[in-house]
Amino acid sequence: MDYLSIINQYYPSENELRRILLTHSRQVADRCLLIARKHPELKLDTEFLEEAAMLHDIGIYACDAPSIQCFGTEPYICHGLIGGKLLREKGFVRHAQVCERHTGTGISREQIIAQNLPLPLDGCYEPDTIEEQVVCYADKFYSKTNPAAERTVEQTARSLEKFGEKGLRRFFKWVDMFE
Repeated sequence: MDYLSIINQYYPSENELRRILLTHSRQVADRCLLIARKHPELKLDTEFLEEAAMLHDIGIYACDAPSIQCFGTEPYICHGLIGGKLLREKGFVRHAQVCERHTGTGISREQIIAQNLPLPLDGCYEPDTIEEQVVCYADKFYSKTNPAAERTVEQTARSLEKFGEKGLRRFFKWVDMFE
């Protein structure tokens, strides 16, 4: 799969949003590939891992997030669902699942209900496969609002506190697995 052709389809112009997306996605992909090199015992599909990392945020253009040059109408929490729909329509189901399952450390049905999130209750938004987990984990270290900075494990954990204890436990499990 040529992930750049998919990016070009939804981000055809050289502009700040495209630059932010490509910078962030490359950071996430590079961290995923580093994890794969450090942990050959995980037998990660590195080609898929890179593609999925480069496409995990493909749906941001449709969202309302002016701080990262997104001037769409959808709530930002929906960017994974939007990206998943785009990739699923192209036949890339595994890639679509990464999009849908990378927010926070995953979003449970209970969180959707408790926080009244605008996500369908019948969806699956928690990373399942090892590759989904690696992309989700790697994504947490890079912000699209401050692409020059890489968070430490401690800073990342603090940023995830708002997702609750279950999310923090999942993150620290990944720290043990991937660092």
